[in-house]
Amino acid sequence: MNQLPAAALTRPQSSAGSVCNTAPISTTTSPSSVKGQRSRKRESSSASEQDGYEGIFGDKRRQPGVKRACNECRQQKLRCDVVTEPLYTTCTRCQRLNLECKIESNFKRVGKRSKNAEMEREIVELRRQLGLQQASPPTTGPTIKAPLSTSASPTISHLPAHMDQYMGSEEAVASLMDLRSGLEGGSFLRSPNAQLLLTRRIGDIILTHERVQELFHHFFTFYHPFIPFLDPAKTPDEYHQSSVLLFWVIVSVATRRYDPSLLTSLAGPLSELLWKTLAEVPQNYLVVKALCILCTWPLPISSTSSDPTLMLSGLMMQVAMQIGLHRPSHAQDFTKFRIELREEELRDRVRTWATCNAVAQRVATGYGQPPSTFYDWTLAPSGAHEPSFRLSDDVYGRLLIETFSNKVTKALYSNRLDPVGLVSDSERSVHTIFLAREYEDLEQKLQLDGSFSTVYLRAANLHLHLSAFFDSPSSDDYHIDLFALWRSTTSFLEAAFNVNTAAGNVLDYSTNYILQMIIAAGFSLLKLMNSFFASHVDIEYGRNLFNRTIQAIRSISVFTNDLPNRLAEVLAQLWRSSGAGSRRSVATNDSTDSSLQLKVKCRMSMSLVFDSVWRWREEFQAQGRGNLESALKNPTNPDSAVESATTSTADNSLAPSALLGGTLTPSDSFGGESNYEVFDPLNWMLDGLVDLPYDISMGPDMEAQGLP
Repeated sequence: MNQLPAAALTRPQSSAGSVCNTAPISTTTSPSSVKGQRSRKRESSSASEQDGYEGIFGDKRRQPGVKRACNECRQQKLRCDVVTEPLYTTCTRCQRLNLECKIESNFKRVGKRSKNAEMEREIVELRRQLGLQQASPPTTGPTIKAPLSTSASPTISHLPAHMDQYMGSEEAVASLMDLRSGLEGGSFLRSPNAQLLLTRRIGDIILTHERVQELFHHFFTFYHPFIPFLDPAKTPDEYHQSSVLLFWVIVSVATRRYDPSLLTSLAGPLSELLWKTLAEVPQNYLVVKALCILCTWPLPISSTSSDPTLMLSGLMMQVAMQIGLHRPSHAQDFTKFRIELREEELRDRVRTWATCNAVAQRVATGYGQPPSTFYDWTLAPSGAHEPSFRLSDDVYGRLLIETFSNKVTKALYSNRLDPVGLVSDSERSVHTIFLAREYEDLEQKLQLDGSFSTVYLRAANLHLHLSAFFDSPSSDDYHIDLFALWRSTTSFLEAAFNVNTAAGNVLDYSTNYILQMIIAAGFSLLKLMNSFFASHVDIEYGRNLFNRTIQAIRSISVFTNDLPNRLAEVLAQLWRSSGAGSRRSVATNDSTDSSLQLKVKCRMSMSLVFDSVWRWREEFQAQGRGNLESALKNPTNPDSAVESATTSTADNSLAPSALLGGTLTPSDSFGGESNYEVFDPLNWMLDGLVDLPYDISMGPDMEAQGLP
């Protein structure tokens, strides 16, 4: 075969070193040369798609305007619609799967082989850790902590102890090959008979399907009757598929009595999941349900300064209105997607909106703050609506009770002409009379018989009559208001202690609102029985009721050093120091003093609690006797000092040290602050004494800033 001259095979180069397309080529080529040309064509095309890839013709740098895929789509070799200019816009796939959409020049795909090799190394490390643990004496905790590796794969630091009923140590380690979840997902564990067992996982916590079933049954048996707005017929898997946050909130509430150690482990991951979910927009209305439950049973805390319940309550109402729960029949107006609600879905939205308002009102009453409720046409009397808008008798009755509490707050604590919102004595007397009549009408209408609604109704009555502590001792109706306060206090406590359900007495599972009202009732008993009013009541009955109150608060407490236990200890210490219930004050029919007046007045009906805690701080901690850390290890018995107190002189420790005509003198100030009416003592009274056994993390950014 004739060969072309060497000059004919020469390919002219451009000034930039690129291949010129006008170069002459041979009319007769060998198979090997064709193969080489195809190879060079593929390599050249690959070099133009990936930045920094060096082909056979040299370094092909990515030209301006060339589109690149994000890391996640490149990993999966999928088409990506990310936009980088002029503004970076997340691709559709990352947005749908909630992935981090970013482009890195040094990104390299990770093959399945390397992932499998990493998991094998983790399994080897777990085997070694299990072998060391089996050789060492058994520990009391149910956790397995193993430093697996420095890779990004999730580590398991909490494996439930009951997992042994399904598999041994070797099977548990081998089953880790079946993990299919991230932070909030599920996973599978392999049983001894090679079956895959469904589990649920959050952070480092893994729960088996059977354990989840038990916790859900526990929740719907003991907790759900307090706010009956969920569907018990739905399975845990259905709840998890619809809302991961709602699923884990139900689990965490159920662990309060079922397994407190699990609650300790769940607190951090649940808090992180909560704030991560709230940061997403738009929200699902099932997130509103999760916030309702969290505001009803908050995570245990040691002081109110780290309590986010009031903030979560406001978020709950704002999210509910943002997604249109207050206009359930016009949900289409609050979303860009087409919505067609069935009758049951519409009824569920109305029920959720009613529960939101009831929970928000209870949070506001319990914390002594203005409510963020919105009682509109949707929550009007059930007879004014079509069947889809009608609430059940139980839910509607509780809504009426909280509507009454809202009227009390607006009538007695919303005076725009007063610095702390209090109305005058004459106005308060008139409002109290009319509200008392309305309460009687509501009681006749509901016809309650020892159910949960009875406790809520008695709490609303107590909320009304706690305003007696703001009355002037010189007012004509002062004694009448105190008697009404005594009756409302005792009737509420009796209703709370005797509530009966199909599951028995469920006081230990009470909501945070009922706990707050029990604490307020306890301080009310303490004040009334340590004043001139003690001569007008049954001392023995009051003493026994106070002891039951202390026991109830301690039984509702979840941990030995949480806020309920600390407030119970404060109550017991004040009771012992005052000698209340062990003697009658020498009094005549006309002997009335100012011992029941409050210094703290800006927290509405709960001002009594904040005022009493401030006085405990002034009496005990100022004298070095207020060490709650040691007292909680040996709780105070309110009756242990009765005998010694009978011979003691009168102790007016709960009375203001210098109170004249209901005003405070500058000498009464604590820490240089004389305006107690705008002072919030409970936020710091009990701070920094002891800590709970867990750290509620709100996310890595907030944790770095030192936020709880």
